[in-house]
Amino acid sequence: MPIINSILSWIMKQRIHQIELFIKYPHEVQEEWFRKLISAGRFSEWGNKYDYSSIKTIKDYQNRVPVQDYESIKPYIQRLRQGEQRLLWSSDVKWFAKSSGTTSDKSKFIPVTNEALEDCHFKGGKDLLSIYCNNHPDTGLFNGKLLSLGGSHQINSFNNESFYGDLSAILIQNLPIWIQLLRTPEISIALMDEWEAKIEMMAITTSKEDVTNISGVPSWTLVLIDRILELTGKENIVEVWPNLELFIHGAVNFKPYEEQFKKLIPKPGMNYYETYNASEGFFGIQDRSKSDEMLLMLDYGIFYEFIPVDELHSSNPKVLTLNDVELDENYAIVITTNAGLWRYKIGDTVAFTSLNPYRIRITGRTAHFINAFGEELIVDNAERAIAEACKKAGAIVREYTASPIYFSDKTSGAHEWLIEFEKQPEDLAGFAQLLDQELKNVNSDYEAKRYKDMALRPPVIRILPENTFYMWLKSKEKLGGQHKVPRLSNDRKIVEEIVSFTSLYSI
Repeated sequence: MPIINSILSWIMKQRIHQIELFIKYPHEVQEEWFRKLISAGRFSEWGNKYDYSSIKTIKDYQNRVPVQDYESIKPYIQRLRQGEQRLLWSSDVKWFAKSSGTTSDKSKFIPVTNEALEDCHFKGGKDLLSIYCNNHPDTGLFNGKLLSLGGSHQINSFNNESFYGDLSAILIQNLPIWIQLLRTPEISIALMDEWEAKIEMMAITTSKEDVTNISGVPSWTLVLIDRILELTGKENIVEVWPNLELFIHGAVNFKPYEEQFKKLIPKPGMNYYETYNASEGFFGIQDRSKSDEMLLMLDYGIFYEFIPVDELHSSNPKVLTLNDVELDENYAIVITTNAGLWRYKIGDTVAFTSLNPYRIRITGRTAHFINAFGEELIVDNAERAIAEACKKAGAIVREYTASPIYFSDKTSGAHEWLIEFEKQPEDLAGFAQLLDQELKNVNSDYEAKRYKDMALRPPVIRILPENTFYMWLKSKEKLGGQHKVPRLSNDRKIVEEIVSFTSLYSI
């Protein structure tokens, strides 16, 4: 109803003033949250171990508490899952987000407190709507339904009073009632754990709704849209949802999927907004239309630190606060949060595109890169190069992954790219040359190593049959949610798995 849409749009926009405040006073807001977190942390076993009661400054904190990774806090999380409380945080933990950022067989269980749900994850979702409504005052977003693709959750096997699952499922389960009334499909379908059955039920039910907004991982959203078009016989999704105006995406770079979405949603006024929401917290929101950068959200119960990527493997890495970061440098993010993560490396790398206000662009994962020959290729390089190569060749890439080919007695090294095309280039050899050139354009180390093919010869491209990546993920029980194909690997494990999984041909 238009009246409900107007009221909700007005309510959403009331938050803009507070966002403007942390933009104007970023360092003060971060210091205030630091003090709140340390104060709350005093009442946990962790806070007692590091004597949080005597921590007065950020320097005290940095000198006393070492930077953590998942392995170092895993014993605490195992105890939390078995029912102990107040180990990492001062309130009870009932939910654990099962991390699915890679196709690794090992799972991480990230604690999600009520404070993190309310002051971080839900706040981030509401802020995205606030920013969107402020940027698009004539929006009809709330006249229809909000469709979200989520994962599933289940009872914790160690303790039947707590639960674990994909973060998206945890959020859907705990959404406030007013959002539940606006979203689709119903919870019983949204939280189904069998992915292919869920896609089928979602396609059947949501195709009958007036959907104005979709949120989800681009790759899995495409799977749903394709199935809806098969069921309805329509040419594009606008014929099914004529009032669709917004796609909220995250988890992977949108660039490789952009042409596919434009083809399926041929609507001039369609908007695409990116969020940076992980199991560990909600960090960033695209605050301007047609932008590839996100505003770093500074009042979500998170205190930020940053490690220059070239310091990551140092025994005593330099760790910076927000005051000291520089433009266009690659940093690994370290967070302290109201979910009880203390100086925790989340595994993502970002670069700052603006310091006033603080805006970021995700550049990759600390574990996802290729540096077998000193080329230091990161995911951001790969995404930009492959998007530009596709643009020039008239191609569309559905999924890809790459890894090194090591030196042999007679040949130099190379990068092997396994690519599944939505639309293949007419000249595959020409596409390989374009990709090679674009990689040189975005990465001077790669360009240097390619000099006269001495360290690196041209990339080797293997074309995968349709749905190869889908079937590979299915074989690993990694369909849906935030599961995704690793873009780059510094070893050949994943590439060799896929090569053995299907028959390929190379150029």
